[in-house]
Amino acid sequence: AAANMQRAYPAMACEIQAAIGAGGYGFDMNVACSSATFAIEQAANAIKSGSAKCVLVVNPEITSAHLEWRDRDCHFIFGDVCTAVIVEAADTATSTDRWDVLGTKLVTQFSNHIRNNAGFLNRCEDTDPDARDKTFMQEGRKVFKEVVPMAAAHIESHLHALGLEPTQMRRFWLHQANLGMNQLVVKRLVGKEVGDDLAPIILSEYANTASAGSIIAFHEHHADFKAGERGVICSFGAGYSIGSVVVQRL
Repeated sequence: AAANMQRAYPAMACEIQAAIGAGGYGFDMNVACSSATFAIEQAANAIKSGSAKCVLVVNPEITSAHLEWRDRDCHFIFGDVCTAVIVEAADTATSTDRWDVLGTKLVTQFSNHIRNNAGFLNRCEDTDPDARDKTFMQEGRKVFKEVVPMAAAHIESHLHALGLEPTQMRRFWLHQANLGMNQLVVKRLVGKEVGDDLAPIILSEYANTASAGSIIAFHEHHADFKAGERGVICSFGAGYSIGSVVVQRL
C-alpha cells in the first residue's frame, strides 16, 4: 500500500509474499498518502471477517522518482523509505508490543490540487519529454487550507463515534508533510498550542515519506505509552483521502 509504486504489475505484494513464504493472498493498493491507514482498515476487516488470520501491510515509498525538481512546490522535503505493520487477531498475537485497534475511519473527496500526471501513458504522443504534465505536481497553499479543516473534522467525528474526545488522546501520529499543518489540525481538536509530545514530527530526519510518514511517527514515538492510553494514527493525501486508526496500548 503506497502512493509511489515501483511498477503497475506484477503486484509487489505478491513478490513480497513469495519472498517471505507467506500463504493466502496479496494485492497492491494506492490511496496516495493515506495508503497505509486505508490498508490497515482492510487488514482489520479481513481479520474480523475471517478471510485472514494475520496480515502484513507494507508501505514502500519511492518518492524521488516522481518528483519535479524544477518546481518549488513539488521537490522539497521528500524521502524514500519503507514501513511495515502486522495486524492479527488478539487471541493469536504473540508480540509483547501490542495495540488494540479500537476503530478505523476512511473518507475520500475528489481534488485536483495534488496529482501525479500522465507520465508513461503519454510517451507515445509527440510532446516535449520534459513537459510539466509528466511528473508530480501540487498547489500546496490550496491543499493546506482545504485539508486542515477536513482532517480535524474527520478525526473528531471518528472519536465521537467511538464515544471518545480528542482531549482523551495521549498522542496524534499524523501524516508527515508539513509541521504547521499538523499543529493546526491538532490545535483545532484540543484547543491549545501543540508540541512534539502530543503531535510528534519526524520530518527533520526522514522528510515527507508519503503514506509511510504517520507509521514512522508511531514507531518512533510510542514507547512511553502505558497500558490503556490511546492515540490516533491519521494520514491525509491526494484525492483528497483521509484515513484514521484509533489505537490503545495493551
